[in-house]
Amino acid sequence: MTLRAGVVGHPVAHSLSPLIHGAWIAAAGLDATYEKLDVAPTDFAVFVRSGHGLRGLNVTVPHKEAALACADEVRPAARRAGAANLLTFESGGITADNTDGIGLLAALREQAGFDPTGKIATVLGAGGAARGAVAALLDAGASQVWVVNRTLERARALMVLGAVKAAGWSKSTDAFLEAAVIINATTLGLGGGPGPHAPLGMTAPDCVVMDMVYKPLRTQLLIEAERLGRPTVDGLAMLIGQARPSFEAFYGRTPDAGVDVRGLALKALGE
Repeated sequence: MTLRAGVVGHPVAHSLSPLIHGAWIAAAGLDATYEKLDVAPTDFAVFVRSGHGLRGLNVTVPHKEAALACADEVRPAARRAGAANLLTFESGGITADNTDGIGLLAALREQAGFDPTGKIATVLGAGGAARGAVAALLDAGASQVWVVNRTLERARALMVLGAVKAAGWSKSTDAFLEAAVIINATTLGLGGGPGPHAPLGMTAPDCVVMDMVYKPLRTQLLIEAERLGRPTVDGLAMLIGQARPSFEAFYGRTPDAGVDVRGLALKALGE
C-alpha cells in the first residue's frame, strides 16, 4: 500500500518540503508520496481529524498551534512548545510532535557554529514557529530569550516557557543590544516582501542573524545582516533539519545522507 504524507498550510504553494521528501523517497525506492495540502484555518480541524488516508502531516503556518489541539497524544517537544509541526496517524489516533527545534539548532550549528548555551537569544514573532524556537533555545541552554512581537500580549504568553522577556516593537532596544542571535520566526519577507523592521545595527558584531523564511533564500533581513558583517543562517537549513525526523516518522526510514537535497532546493529557488 502506498504510504501517503504531506505538508499542510495556508498558503503552502511555496513549500519545498515535497521536493526534499520526494528526493528521499526516490532514493529509498519507497512506494510513497508526499503532497502539498492548502487548507484554510476554518477547515483545518475537520481536515486533520478526517485523516484522508495519510500516514502523517508536516504542519506549517498558520496551523502549528491548532495542530496541537487536534491531537490525541502529544509528545514532549510539542507539549513544551505549545505547537506542533508534525502529526502522525495510526491506530485511529493522532500524535503531535515538534521537530522545529531540532531543525533550528542544527541550522545554527551547521551554518554559524552557534551554541546557545549561556547566551541571550531574540526571537521575532510569537506564533507557533516562535514557540518552537523559544522552547528549543531554552532547552539547549540559552540563559534568556527575548520575544519581540507586534502584539505585546502574544509575546508575554510565551513567558510560561521559562526565562523569557517580552517586548513590543516600539520598546525592543534591549532585545537587540543583548542578543547573541536574532531569529525571524514571522512570515515577514516571504516571497521577497519586506522583512521585520529589525535594528540590526544595534547588535554586537558577532551576533548571528537567522531567518526561518527560505523563499527567497536571501531575505531582506539576511541581506542587511550580511551588509553589516553579521554571520547569517538561512531558513533552508532549518527546513531540511526538521524534515529528517519527519521523514523517519512517516516512512520508517532514515533519509539517505547521500542525497543532496539542499542542492536540489537551491536549484528550485534559482540560486
